[in-house]
Amino acid sequence: MKKQYIQCRLITVTAVLAAFYAPYVWAHHPVSAKFDTTQSVTLTGRVTEVDWANPHTHIFMSVEDKSGAVKNWAIELESPIELEWGGWRPDTLAIGAVITVEGPLARNGTGQIWANSIIKEDGNSVFDLPDNILESQLGSRVEGPAPRWPDGHPRLGAEPGQSGYWSVPSQHSLVESGVSVAMDKHGILADIEDAANVAPFQDWARDLYVMRQQNFMKDDPLFLYCIPPGGPRMFQVPYGVQFLEQPIHQRVTVLMGGGNSNWRLIHLDGREQIGQVTGNDNNPLFFGRGLGRWEGDSFVVDSNGFNESFWFSNGGLPHTSQLHLIERFTRVDLNTLQYEVTIDDPGAYTREWKSAWTLLWVANKDLPDHYCQDNRP
Repeated sequence: MKKQYIQCRLITVTAVLAAFYAPYVWAHHPVSAKFDTTQSVTLTGRVTEVDWANPHTHIFMSVEDKSGAVKNWAIELESPIELEWGGWRPDTLAIGAVITVEGPLARNGTGQIWANSIIKEDGNSVFDLPDNILESQLGSRVEGPAPRWPDGHPRLGAEPGQSGYWSVPSQHSLVESGVSVAMDKHGILADIEDAANVAPFQDWARDLYVMRQQNFMKDDPLFLYCIPPGGPRMFQVPYGVQFLEQPIHQRVTVLMGGGNSNWRLIHLDGREQIGQVTGNDNNPLFFGRGLGRWEGDSFVVDSNGFNESFWFSNGGLPHTSQLHLIERFTRVDLNTLQYEVTIDDPGAYTREWKSAWTLLWVANKDLPDHYCQDNRP
């Protein structure tokens, strides 16, 4: 009997999750992509379920209206990773607890809201996070020079016996160097009139960029289908990157904390920049075919062979299969990695252009354990 009850409960929860998630199978998305921030509601009800899973935590609550009818609502929050960074846990809210939630409604009309605030019956706030939650992971800083390999090249990763990764990008989207435009952490412009200044777009590419911006990135394949964030975008994701240098194999593997915990290979063995029968053959790739070399203290990566199925930057800048990237990674000291990328895509832009930002070292920690949808139904 108990086994039957558990199976029935699992089926019920799965059905509820499917009903809420089916219209919007998002990864880590801008709030405005899914929720209408001009329509805010306040709900009071009892917690029925806590779904502590990527890409966003959900609390399910039963809300009774004035007629006595009960409706189940899904309350969306930040990812479990960020909530745990803030000190919260899956058992912070008990099943049956009475809470009051305020936030914007889902654009598709389903019973979902984003939680701007959650207040318990005793008046205490829960699941609130500071704006600088990402920076909070940096901890106390130890200054020093960039660590080096025996051959003199700076280490892109941690020293032997230590751990760490790169995060907290100083720029959240591709913007041509020397151009100043205001945007949020998802690359959404504060003023859409700035769109033409972001990059030397061809007309069709600028119009597509504007459309994506006005749609709040709701068509982003990373959000919809967990497509890897190739190109410079992997250095804009919130959960960082880690360099695994393998001199014996003449390659560098770049591991991601976001997306679907994807990785990218960069070869240093002087191979031709074409498909390899023993590798990826001639298929265009999400991360392209990258060849690396050292120029002084800078690690330079030349990549081509990209497909068009991903967005290569936050903010929705288009690219074509003609995309060619030259990336420069320079570890200037223990805590700072300079990233510069030259974009050459004659299919989408009128000329070559550059963008650059820095990432900061998160010492003594491993990449967050993130999988895009955590096997949601």
